[in-house]
Amino acid sequence: MTRETSGMRRAGPQDGRDRQSGRDERHASWRDDRVWQVGFILGSALGAAATVVGRHAERAARRGLVDWPEVERIAIGRLASAPGALDPAELRAAGPAYAEAMGRIVPALSEALGASLPGVVERSGVVDRAGWVRANTGSFASLIGKLEGELLDQVVPPGSGLGKAAMALANRWVTNRQLGLLLGFMGTRVLGQYDLALLSMEAAPGRLLFVEENIRATGRALGVPLGPFRTWIALHETTHAFEFEAHPWLRPYLAERLERQLRMFSTNARDLGREALRGLGRAIRGESGGEHWMEQLMGPEQRALFRETQAVMSLLEGFSDYVMDEVGRDLVPDVERISARFHERRAKRTPFERAMLRLTGLDLKLEQYRKGEQFVRAIAERRGPAALAHLWEGPETLPRDGEIEWPERWVARVLDGSTV
Repeated sequence: MTRETSGMRRAGPQDGRDRQSGRDERHASWRDDRVWQVGFILGSALGAAATVVGRHAERAARRGLVDWPEVERIAIGRLASAPGALDPAELRAAGPAYAEAMGRIVPALSEALGASLPGVVERSGVVDRAGWVRANTGSFASLIGKLEGELLDQVVPPGSGLGKAAMALANRWVTNRQLGLLLGFMGTRVLGQYDLALLSMEAAPGRLLFVEENIRATGRALGVPLGPFRTWIALHETTHAFEFEAHPWLRPYLAERLERQLRMFSTNARDLGREALRGLGRAIRGESGGEHWMEQLMGPEQRALFRETQAVMSLLEGFSDYVMDEVGRDLVPDVERISARFHERRAKRTPFERAMLRLTGLDLKLEQYRKGEQFVRAIAERRGPAALAHLWEGPETLPRDGEIEWPERWVARVLDGSTV
């Protein structure tokens, strides 16, 4: 007789499996809950960390488009291997030679151009290549600083996060090296400079810098005596001082145009990088279509302003080249030979130099020397040297776009009152 208790039965193998299955399900559920909780905590921590990193990156990116101390370090580092380095004692020893040359240049230039240049001798100095880089790094930083805030708001808007900040930091790294390369390249070639901060709040007069290492190296390469060559270069740079300091309207005139040009570029900052790369590619392939690649980045208004400014810069450089030869006849022994060898060397460039000049836009400066000197000489030959004084009467008598290449148009408009 089988005896059973009501509501109860003996546990079998299936009941054991069911209890084990329940325990497994509860354990799996607990494990899933723990994994989800750990994942949530880790995700929150990573999100918070990313936010913090993003904010730090954004703050770092908004410190500036360029790290100027880094640019200076890169440029000076590239100059360290350039031949002909001079120590500070040698630079100081060259100072009296330039002071003596300037003591003869200033009176002769004042007489020839009909304007006095008080104080310009005291505002001259001899520097090495690194000193020239330091001076120009400061000038570039001041220039970029005028539009940096607006550009940063476009490139890294406040609250834009890690992505844009990282891109801006990468762009700054590349820009630092590009500018360092440019300043290092120029630092081995610049002989002298009238250093004038066009956009400075204070209208302080400029100063003359003579890069003695490059002047000596170039003099040796040309096979000309150092003393006359120094005087010849100093005459060119002092003529720049005459152009600005004897005509106070010129500085604000150029500053206003430069500010407008920068403002127009700053409004198109987002697309400028892509267009610049395309322009560089076309320049390398020789597909400029008659325009400089920099002009191809510009709209019609920008292009017109750029060409107007280029005409004025051509006048500034060409007038100095003309004066250094004409006034130099009485100051520089064998000036014709020095000038001929110098201009022959200027016209001969290695493929690397030509590429660097084209890609950096410095080829435009060489064109300014050539076209400007031809323009000034043509006016002097047509109407006499006295006619050159009319160039500096005011903005309306400056050469316009098209007149540098065709001096007779300037003569007709300014000297003859023609509307041609």
